Amino acid sequence: MLKLMFAITICLAYSACIYSQIVWKNPTAENFPTVHGQAWSNELKGFYHRLPQRAESKVRKPLWDLSTNSAGLSVVFRTNATNIQVRYQINGDFSMPHMPATGKSGVDLYATDGNGCQRWCAARYAFGDTIRYNYSNISYVTNPEYGYEYQLFLPPYSELKWLEIGVPEGSDFSFEPVSKEKPIVIYGTSIAQGACASRPGMVWGNIINRKMQHPVINLGFSGNGRLESELFDLLTEIDAKLFIIDNMPNMTNDRTFLIYERATAGIRKLREKSDAPILLVEHNGYGNELSSLEAENSYRKTNIELRKAYKDLQAEGIKNLYYLTKEEIGFHQDAMVEGVHPSDLGMQIYADAYISKIKEILKEDCEKRTVFVPCTQNRDPYNWKQRHEKVLKLNKEKVPQILMIGNSITHYWGGEPTARLVRDENSWKKLFKGKTVRNLGFGYDRIENALWRIYHEELDGYEAEKVFLLMGTNNLEKNSDDEIIDGINELVRAVRHRQPKAKIYVVGILPRAWQELRVSTLNKVLRTRLLTDEATFVDLSAELTLPNGNIINELFSDGLHPNKEGYQRIAKALEKVIKE
Repeated sequence: MLKLMFAITICLAYSACIYSQIVWKNPTAENFPTVHGQAWSNELKGFYHRLPQRAESKVRKPLWDLSTNSAGLSVVFRTNATNIQVRYQINGDFSMPHMPATGKSGVDLYATDGNGCQRWCAARYAFGDTIRYNYSNISYVTNPEYGYEYQLFLPPYSELKWLEIGVPEGSDFSFEPVSKEKPIVIYGTSIAQGACASRPGMVWGNIINRKMQHPVINLGFSGNGRLESELFDLLTEIDAKLFIIDNMPNMTNDRTFLIYERATAGIRKLREKSDAPILLVEHNGYGNELSSLEAENSYRKTNIELRKAYKDLQAEGIKNLYYLTKEEIGFHQDAMVEGVHPSDLGMQIYADAYISKIKEILKEDCEKRTVFVPCTQNRDPYNWKQRHEKVLKLNKEKVPQILMIGNSITHYWGGEPTARLVRDENSWKKLFKGKTVRNLGFGYDRIENALWRIYHEELDGYEAEKVFLLMGTNNLEKNSDDEIIDGINELVRAVRHRQPKAKIYVVGILPRAWQELRVSTLNKVLRTRLLTDEATFVDLSAELTLPNGNIINELFSDGLHPNKEGYQRIAKALEKVIKE
């Protein structure tokens, strides 16, 4: 008995020791914005609120109170910890009759591995004075040393008092700053706020954020999405990628007569300040519309008024205005909890309809995509996201004339953004003398990663003179030649949609040791299948190979990456097209 008690004591002591070795991180302790999904991070009354403090005196109290809920907000961090704990406190109840505690007041964690694959994380949780989530036994399938990027979605229907994230002592941990990309802004109702998802990650705005990876700002207010002028005033302050106006579920019955006047006035006001696309959304219907004419007539009347506003705004000449119909949303009677608010199934249906429309508006998938799904990556020892953000910052500071889109061969050549390794800055400077050039080479990038970067504003907001594409070598290990050729043409189309006036040059895959024949054959086919009306093919193989087709070893550091002399030869071969 004494031995058993001793063993139990030792186990308890060990457990206490392990628990005490957790290091807690607080997003409020950083000197940069750490809460993603906010538009006024420097003007908030509460750290996890959604509207600026000055709005409290301008909007109705019920709406202001809802703005203190953390709907659509998230914290992004990178760690290699195998155990992640979250603890926090909230104001208000844990749950609602039609929405569980995990949905109303819970958090939700998603990981993104080194190849850009998203992985949902399950937790053990306990709701009390302090709510706790424990994510244990996390496995890393890509480089464990680099860890994963994590996104923690916050409670959609609760006000956070404070929140901390804990990892075992010795684990790497860093918060990721808020992106400089323009956000998709949602102005909506309880459905947009998150009712009735079973967990925050299943709120339709968060699904869009996860699937498309564009920043999303959720201004959904339960029962209070009413096309009000005060909210449109606030919307005009946001430099958005897209505005979504989804208020019809709160504009039924005695508010239906307000729709036309409020919608037209609000859209005009928004268009005066912003050229961003605006998407008007119909009422999605009710679960009992097949058994209740009253329910059916209710939503149909709202949609008639909204469509009239849309058509008249178009007739006025309002540009970049789009419309999502009830039929396109495609709700059915099994998609709702109580006939009004979506279940997880309904949220997914809603998100899918939105994603399809958003891709159409933003011209994503315009390249007739095949096997390549745009995604991030973190395979090389540098912070991929930070380099992307640096590109966005540099583009705003000084408009580039020439873009060099590539992988590590371009990344470590020279230019800006600067890299930890620079193989030949001199040849870079000599080749591009007098030109503003942006190095859009990212080490270990594949075609799908370059597509992601093109979608995420690296080519937006300016007109370049020339764009060079040197992509495909990292796809040799996982894709067929036909897939790679199709993928390069997809890149050309994606570039053309964003840089309609630029000259596009596709540089053939550089020869590499042990794969010279495959690369040579692929380049020959690429030349014949390239979209010649959109791009010009440039072949550098002759500068880097012997008469028998093998690489000149003295021009490479490892059979793949050119050395100083190799870059000098590449620069000399590119001189003519740079001067064109």
